[in-house]
Amino acid sequence: MFAEFLQFLFTGITVGATYALVAMGFSIIYNASHVINFAQGEFVMLGGMGTVYLLAAGLPLPVAIIIAVAMTVVVGMLLEKLAIEPARNASVVTLIIITIGASIFLRGVAQVVMDKEFHAMPAFTGEDPIVIGGAAILPQSLWVIGGGVMMVLALWFFFERMKMGKAMLATAYNPLAARLVGINTKMVLLLSFGLAAFLGSVGGILIAPMSATYYEVGIMLGLKGFCAAILGGLGRGWGAVAGGLIVGIAESMGAGYISSEYKDAIAFILILLVLFFMPSGLFGTRGTERV
Repeated sequence: MFAEFLQFLFTGITVGATYALVAMGFSIIYNASHVINFAQGEFVMLGGMGTVYLLAAGLPLPVAIIIAVAMTVVVGMLLEKLAIEPARNASVVTLIIITIGASIFLRGVAQVVMDKEFHAMPAFTGEDPIVIGGAAILPQSLWVIGGGVMMVLALWFFFERMKMGKAMLATAYNPLAARLVGINTKMVLLLSFGLAAFLGSVGGILIAPMSATYYEVGIMLGLKGFCAAILGGLGRGWGAVAGGLIVGIAESMGAGYISSEYKDAIAFILILLVLFFMPSGLFGTRGTERV
C-alpha cells in the first residue's frame, strides 16, 4: 500500500515539476506586461519537437538541446516584438486573443515544418528504473525533478542577485517608476518572453523522453500550467512552483485511486475550487502588488 502511494507521489512530482516550469513562464510574463500568454504551451512543444527534429538530422543530443532552446527563446522574443509590443495599449481581451492566435500559428508552423506524428526522444541516462521503497522511478524522472529544482534556483539567483533580474522586479512593481529611474522597460518585456520561452522549452525537452511529443502536446500542458499559476496566485513565483506540484500530485493520486478517466479534469476542478473560495490563489494577496 505504501509502495503504491509512493509510486503515485513520484509520478505526481515528476509531472508537477513540468507544470511548475510552465506556470513560472505565465507568472514572469504576467508580472512584466500584464499579459496572460496562452502560447506558453507551444514553447514546451517547440522545445521537445525541435530537439527530436534536430536529433533526426544527425546532431548530438547536447547540441540539439542547445539549438532547440535557443530557437524557442528567439520565437518567444519575436512573439513579444511583433505581436505584443504593437498592441501594448490594447485591452486585456485583445492581448489574450493575440496570444491564442500565436498559439494556433505556432502549432500550424510546427505541423508544416516538422510533421503530425508522435515522437519519442531517447532517455538521457538509460531506462532501467530505480526502486525506492518498493516504488520504481525512471532516471528521466530524476532529470525532470532535478531540472525543475535547478531552474527554480537559477531564477531565484537571477531575480535576487543580478541587475537585470532586479530591473524586471522593479518593472513588475511599478512600470512608470522603473522608466523614471532609467530602466529600459521595453527590454524587460522582451526578456520576460525570452525567459518564459526558455523555461517552457526546458520543460518540453525534459519530459519528451517520458511521453510522446507532437505538435499539439503543448495545448494541455499549457492549460494545466495556467491552472497551476492561478492556483498558486498568478504572478507569484513560488506560488507557481507550489501550484505545479499540487496539480501534478493531485492528478496522479486521482488517476491512481479514483480513475484515470478523470486525470485531465482534476486540474480544472482544483482551479474552480480555488477561484470560488480563494480568488487570489493559495499564495496570492488581496492587494494589487505583484512580485
